[in-house]
Amino acid sequence: MSATPEQLLLLADDIKLSLLERQRSQDLGLAPSSEDSVSASLDQLRRGIEALQQDKSLDASDAAETLPHLEALLSTLTTQHHGFASASPAAASSNPSPTPRASKNVRFSDTPVSPSDELFGRYRDDPANESEGYRDVAAQMDNQQVYDYHNQIMEEQDEHLDRLGESIGRQRELSMQIGDELDSHVAMLDEVDGVVDRHQSRLDRAKRTLGSVARTAGENMQMTTIIALIIILILLIAVLK
Repeated sequence: MSATPEQLLLLADDIKLSLLERQRSQDLGLAPSSEDSVSASLDQLRRGIEALQQDKSLDASDAAETLPHLEALLSTLTTQHHGFASASPAAASSNPSPTPRASKNVRFSDTPVSPSDELFGRYRDDPANESEGYRDVAAQMDNQQVYDYHNQIMEEQDEHLDRLGESIGRQRELSMQIGDELDSHVAMLDEVDGVVDRHQSRLDRAKRTLGSVARTAGENMQMTTIIALIIILILLIAVLK
């Protein structure tokens, strides 16, 4: 089953959040535990885009609008991910002996999430502390950056909702068309039932007529036989005299 454009856009949002948290970990001098999760998500996003490009059932207008946006997101996120990966060794060498600090939990898991969960479900490093992760991301931004970031998220969500509304509208129109077709089929069936009833009535009348003709023919045959016998008898009497 191929992913929908909405699912791929949600996956891209999750990758953005993962990269922001990875950047924060680097700023704090903490090495992320693993890059497998982000890499797997990027691979899954790339495969999803390729599947959409080959999906013949996708509406042409939706494809023209969504695919370029998804490809641009994939390119940007891949560039950011490679930039973070190359910056990690430099950050580690610049902080050979970090000052001891309180224990912190970095919200990345060593165990890669399955591709199906990444593609069809929302990203969850730590569901219990999800709101804390968003606060951590916002803590590294100034007010303008936070405002711009939330505006971007809201605009993307508005676009998702607009596309979802259009899809629901198309499904509603299709449902109405199907309902109209069903109504027309019901009307046709009712008309066929009426025609069948009329033909049945005609057949019943024809059957009664044939029965009457058959009875009349039988009676006429008996009368004809009697008349023929009388004529023969008269002829015999005339001959014998």
